[in-house]
Amino acid sequence: MEVVLDDQYFMKQALAEAQKALEKEEVPVGAVVVVNQRVIARAHNLTEQLKDVTAHAEMQAITAAAHFLNGKYLKGCTLYVTLEPCVMCMGALYWSQLERVVFGAADSKRGFAQAGVPPHPKTQVVGGIMAVEAQELLTRFFANKRK
Repeated sequence: MEVVLDDQYFMKQALAEAQKALEKEEVPVGAVVVVNQRVIARAHNLTEQLKDVTAHAEMQAITAAAHFLNGKYLKGCTLYVTLEPCVMCMGALYWSQLERVVFGAADSKRGFAQAGVPPHPKTQVVGGIMAVEAQELLTRFFANKRK
């Protein structure tokens, strides 16, 4: 009997990546790319470590998945990310032609939705998966920064 893994299972994987970012004093955002129930890429924010404003978890995950698949399009793939993608990341996700983007916490200040940036027409977007857990990591990070 084949076990079908759900959105919560893969979001937990993304949350584990976000925890790695938190431990590196990066904004705790994590991402995984999944195809056929298999994680093919794992990433987390590396903007501070790499001194690169584009080193968001989603960008790192797109690159890793494209290398794994040996192609620039991620058709049939799902990206799980703990925070709603920003405008830059949604632009990259648009070009990668993912089947689905699943995010945890909404980002009312910098998220793609508030900016009116549409996903690719063939990309389904689902938000709010394990949003409480994702938001908790972000809240803890920023509370520590303000001390």
